[in-house]
Amino acid sequence: MPASKALALLLLAGLIGSALFLVNVSYEARRLFTLLDRAQAQGRLLDADARRLDAERQAQATHLRVERVAREKLQMRSATPAVTLYVADPAASAVSAAAAAPAAAGATR
Repeated sequence: MPASKALALLLLAGLIGSALFLVNVSYEARRLFTLLDRAQAQGRLLDADARRLDAERQAQATHLRVERVAREKLQMRSATPAVTLYVADPAASAVSAAAAAPAAAGATR
């Protein structure tokens, strides 16, 4: 009989231990699921913010708006031939003329 009592006590201790382990695992699972749900909700909010910011960026970068801001705030104007100044570089024109001379001589032969 004493062996069966010891076995019963051992089984009871095992049962209580496994029950406590099951409660702990269930609690951890619920806690982790809650954290996962919060992270997914935060991810959805961040995605919505990213889409909103992308739409705002696209709205701010339209050609008409950029041109209007350039004219009004930066006081820029379109380049016309009347306000365009062309500068000739004598060194660059001499180099291009020297390079064109052999090509022209070869074409006449």
